[in-house]
Amino acid sequence: MAAAALLLLLLLWPAVVVSAAGEGRRLHTLFSVECGDYFDWQAVGLLHSLRKAGQPGGVTRLLSCAPDQLPSYRGLRIGHTLQVPSYSRHPRTGDWYPAINKPAGVVHWLEHSPEADNVDWVVILDADQIVRGPIIPWELGAEKGKPVAAYYGYLKGCDNILAQLHTAHPEFCDKVGGILIMHIDDLRALAPLWLSKTEEVRQDKSHWSTNITGDIYGMGWISEMYGYSFGAAEVGLRHKINDDIMIYPGYTPRIGTEPLILHYGLPFKVGNWSFSKLEHHEDGIVYDCNRLFPPPPFPREVEAMESDPNAKRALYLSIECTNTLNEGLLLHHASVGCPKPQWSKYLSFLKSKRFSELTKPKYWNSVKVENKVTVQHVALSKSRHPKIHTLFSTECSSYFDWQTVGLMHSFRISGQPGNITRLLSCTDEELKNYKGRDLAPTHYVPSMNRHPLTGDWYPAINKPAAVLHWINHVQTDAEFIVILDADMIMRGPITPWEYGAKLGHPVSTPYEYLIGCDNILAKIHTRNPSACEKVGGVIIMHIDDLRRFSMLWLHKSEEVRADKDHYATNITGDIYASGWISEMYGYSFAAAELNLRHIIRSDILIYPGYVPLPGANYKVFHYGLRFGVGDWSFDKADWRNADIVNTCWAKFPEPPDPSAIMKGDQNALERDLLSIECGRALNKALYLHHKRRNCPRLSTTIGSISKKIEVLTSNKSETVTQRSSTTTIGRNVEHMDVTRQQAAERDTDTVSRVHGSKRLARSSKMWIFAVWAISVVVFLLVISMFFSDRRRSVSRSRSSRSQKAHNLSIKQTV
Repeated sequence: MAAAALLLLLLLWPAVVVSAAGEGRRLHTLFSVECGDYFDWQAVGLLHSLRKAGQPGGVTRLLSCAPDQLPSYRGLRIGHTLQVPSYSRHPRTGDWYPAINKPAGVVHWLEHSPEADNVDWVVILDADQIVRGPIIPWELGAEKGKPVAAYYGYLKGCDNILAQLHTAHPEFCDKVGGILIMHIDDLRALAPLWLSKTEEVRQDKSHWSTNITGDIYGMGWISEMYGYSFGAAEVGLRHKINDDIMIYPGYTPRIGTEPLILHYGLPFKVGNWSFSKLEHHEDGIVYDCNRLFPPPPFPREVEAMESDPNAKRALYLSIECTNTLNEGLLLHHASVGCPKPQWSKYLSFLKSKRFSELTKPKYWNSVKVENKVTVQHVALSKSRHPKIHTLFSTECSSYFDWQTVGLMHSFRISGQPGNITRLLSCTDEELKNYKGRDLAPTHYVPSMNRHPLTGDWYPAINKPAAVLHWINHVQTDAEFIVILDADMIMRGPITPWEYGAKLGHPVSTPYEYLIGCDNILAKIHTRNPSACEKVGGVIIMHIDDLRRFSMLWLHKSEEVRADKDHYATNITGDIYASGWISEMYGYSFAAAELNLRHIIRSDILIYPGYVPLPGANYKVFHYGLRFGVGDWSFDKADWRNADIVNTCWAKFPEPPDPSAIMKGDQNALERDLLSIECGRALNKALYLHHKRRNCPRLSTTIGSISKKIEVLTSNKSETVTQRSSTTTIGRNVEHMDVTRQQAAERDTDTVSRVHGSKRLARSSKMWIFAVWAISVVVFLLVISMFFSDRRRSVSRSRSSRSQKAHNLSIKQTV
């Protein structure tokens, strides 16, 4: 009997083990959508990626539809769906806020779906995501009471009055979102609070401002995210925040990590190709048989675009995202009875073994990743120098495009360590027609040219706003950030170790005209006016300083810009007295507020046209002012409306040859050589840019180029516009005024010469045309007179013969 029992136990043991292994590990995935084509194609992509990734357990689409939407809605059969009441228009307050449908849908699922009673773990995703591998809570370290989520650093309200107002435990507030992985018991406790806290924050309009929430629009649009964080804090959930599980296409992943989720919430690009979900807001692509999104470059094309292995991997992730979307659409079309699509090279690739290999499921290996992080950390600690990342801010315009080309070329040859990112501030409308997406590695940010709250037109505020957006949306392992302006040319590496930058002590260059640091302006706008420093241009700052500084930089810029009572030149040093340098004061006042003490170096940056300091090895040209050598001069403002980047072989007037300049005064000689170097660097960058664009050979297009350059020249802005006082340097205000006066006189002489030469050229052409016309007229007159004389001569001859014949006849008659 005992032997039989033992045998039975041995036979049943595998089943007992399997049962134990599966106990408490039932998994379900949720995502929320609304009725409409926009969410339908996202749902098709997400569902396809989940199947392809091998995500275990069930998947439910929480579909929020108003009653009047349902009769015309076409997507009821897309995936396993639970219809939930629409909260887009709040039933009680009437507030229009579709984002609240996410917590409202989760609450409805918990209360009304039988699935919720048979689940241990829940994964909550957004519709605009592609899953690359199974998301297993216990493999990612999730525990009861400790959900796993991605980091959303821009949720500043966790650090200020917003959290103190809306949760009893502000110390538990975590800046998380994107993906939520938690135990079903935690979700049951959290969901009602998630919804109620979202409603609460949404109604708190007095605390919607950007400096409190981090919402750049200041419109309460991220209330649902705060509802989650405050609700989780209220029930005591402490998140395990994972920075590597999710990535936005276009961003570069950490070395050694394999993201499981691609979140395509922002525009991204590969070469000349780009994708933005907002461009397909009303797109019925799900219902148009065999229509796909524009295909991205093939992998072999990507291979040639980037030499850095990790940057290349980022490009592969971008094309994988859209290729997976298209593969999902292709399979969906086939499933609803669409005819077989016509063969194409792209369709063949999507069905190929190569694509299958590239997109096979990725599996999370926490031990492997932790080991890599540890090794990387040890290597970093033993490294001689910290990691650097360079940023510069631009807008969507041809004016900033040629500046970008110049800066990017100089960055590549300068030996600057680390990567560089262009912070591109564009409105949605501008981005639709923008041609310069491929000019630099780019982080797209909403334009603040027109302030969303005040309506104030102040493009300079894009700089702090863009830096803040980047710091909140991008995960970087750089220890120091170098911030430049677009109108700069790098001559060598700008590194923290050369200039002594460290935590609490950024490095910058002197901007002595910021006299507001010495008067009432600093006393009004900072509690620590004695720490206000007159700096700008080049900034080298520790990442930890930048994280706590960037929001204050934006806030102080807005504050100074609103203080119109103190715009006067004698208070600010702004010669235009228009508040144009508010962003610079925003920087200085914010740094003073945090007691950041700058290491001020005069040997980093020089304006072309200025005499260099003896022995200075300048790393940056800042061509913000007009400069010249002899009869040649350059002013960036003259080229504000010229599309030089997209006009083949267009360039700026060449500076003179160094051998042709006077060699009398050594200071003047050094000044002129630097000016020539800057002008040549810009033209060299443009030449290489046109060459990369495969412009036609120069010899075959010389005529058309001349015409285009003539058009560009004629389109130059000839009016004096307001310019940021970033373009001025001086030892004091008096020196600035003298410099400006000299520049103005130089401008007048140069413009007169240029316009005079144009008038002379036009006058010469008119004289040539007049001489040619007169010659033709004279020639015709001579010919006319000749033939007239000939006809008269012939007529007289005939008349004479007739008269002789008549006389002879008379004689014969007589």
